[in-house]
Amino acid sequence: MQDRKIISMAKMAEQSTEAIAFVWDNFGPMHVDRCEAVASHSLIMRPIVGIELFSDSSEYDWRPETGTKFTKTTLYDKSRSRRPSTVAVAWRLVSACINARAKDVFVCNYDRRYIFIAAVLLRLSGRRVYVMGCSKFDDVKRRVLKEFIKSFFLLPYRGAIASGVRSRDYFRFLGIAQERIVAEYNTLSTERIRMDSGVDPAPNGSTFEERHFTIVARFVEKKNLIMAIRAYQMYRENTARPRRLHLCGAGPLEADLRALVKDLALQDDVIFLGFLQTADVARQLGNTLALILPSIEEQFGNVVIEAQAVGLPVLLSDNCGARDKLIRSGVNGFVIEPDNPEGLSVFMKMLSDDQKLWASMATAALGSAANGDVRCFADGVQKLISRNAASARD
Repeated sequence: MQDRKIISMAKMAEQSTEAIAFVWDNFGPMHVDRCEAVASHSLIMRPIVGIELFSDSSEYDWRPETGTKFTKTTLYDKSRSRRPSTVAVAWRLVSACINARAKDVFVCNYDRRYIFIAAVLLRLSGRRVYVMGCSKFDDVKRRVLKEFIKSFFLLPYRGAIASGVRSRDYFRFLGIAQERIVAEYNTLSTERIRMDSGVDPAPNGSTFEERHFTIVARFVEKKNLIMAIRAYQMYRENTARPRRLHLCGAGPLEADLRALVKDLALQDDVIFLGFLQTADVARQLGNTLALILPSIEEQFGNVVIEAQAVGLPVLLSDNCGARDKLIRSGVNGFVIEPDNPEGLSVFMKMLSDDQKLWASMATAALGSAANGDVRCFADGVQKLISRNAASARD
């Protein structure tokens, strides 16, 4: 009996030193938030390792980010002369996980070949590998053969962390058992966002009269910004005291958007602010009336979490994954069709003209913010690793 107790204690000690690794292409503030939250979770108590594949991002001009409660490793920095091969990336990732003594490894972008190869090798080496993602079946037109191949790419994984109902359903469609799917993947530190904003959340903080509308998005076709600008023009034509529209972002459509704004004679009212770092986005939202996210295609929309953290109602399209968990139309925002500028303009006018309605929605939005907080991600991680550890003992 005493020997069994000693063996059990030894196994527990060994498990407590086995790390949990999180792998992303590039670390921005959201990834640091998630690693820090897992490191702080009272039921995990294991070393946390963040593995960044590349020091720069092809999509976002984030400043390099790190945290205080986890160790971050970067596999390839900017000095590389050319893109490493698929096999080279996979092997370096596997080596990094082994060197970190990671027993549980969480990755995203499962459809990339280097991730698939690494996941297979990690699984063969006795590691437990999990996939993180927010894709939904309705994001794009699906093809049977491609979906079949995706289901093959998901075979190495012991479970998944999804975002919202549609994302969980899509993982289930691709073959991951329902009991091995948890939520929520897309999360942020609402505390950090409120601190960065520099003001009290709405309906407190900035006055109702001085607030404006804000869009935070890359300037690409799927963000549907041309429709949003046309909706803004309709709104201005139907309200006595129209507010300005601030566009935060950059991308290949910027010249087209500026040309449209000029054609509509809105140069003084549509303000282009360029790409903003996360702290600057929070400060911008702190003075905003409502966030607009009218995307044609949007797996989730992390900016919705940022908006709710500072108490903002959100006007978003039904295509946005954040709608599932975070938005209740008529309560803390409004849901629109992405091809309906008239509807968007009506909701803009309602919030702009009716302070009582806006304050009620702002209060409800602030109350919903916990659903997007990073603690939900840490809880999901804890559920997955505890379930798999229990099944391994059985």
